[in-house]
Amino acid sequence: MATISTDESLMAAVREGASDELAILFDRHHQSVYEFFFRMTADRASSESLVQEVFYRILKYRDTFRDDDRFISWLYRIARHAHHDMFRKASAGPVCDDDEEQMRTVSPSGTEASRKDRSAMLRCALLNMPEDQRELIVLSQYHQMPPDAIAELLDIEVPEAKVRVHRAMMELRDSYRKLSG
Repeated sequence: MATISTDESLMAAVREGASDELAILFDRHHQSVYEFFFRMTADRASSESLVQEVFYRILKYRDTFRDDDRFISWLYRIARHAHHDMFRKASAGPVCDDDEEQMRTVSPSGTEASRKDRSAMLRCALLNMPEDQRELIVLSQYHQMPPDAIAELLDIEVPEAKVRVHRAMMELRDSYRKLSG
């Protein structure tokens, strides 16, 4: 009977030289890391490149993983750094390619087209947020990262993480309302 290893035990094995275990971690997490990057950048090619960069860095910096680290927080810390490094020189963040005027002419509610329109408006609102707030929304809402994990990732206290997520949600709401008229 096969035993299921935790992410932390797999990463500890990778740190000790069992690089084959990285394949299991890749299988478990590459899709969620890709989704994180895609929601941050709205660019498939960049997101795919960043996923590869993250797993390369996991192997390269495996010695920095500590036994008391939570793997998911450590993984997203690496992902955040890879994202910042790639876009450090870019002056503007991702811009929604949907026409804002078109966003304001939403179909009557209750229809499939209306749901798609609202989804497109939400995507635009998210992409137009400051990167640090967009990151908080993506982690907390799309990846269901709990406040304690976000606090660990950002090296802040849990109450501060909750406040930052709340403020980001309020900013997203305001941005969405502006787009919807």
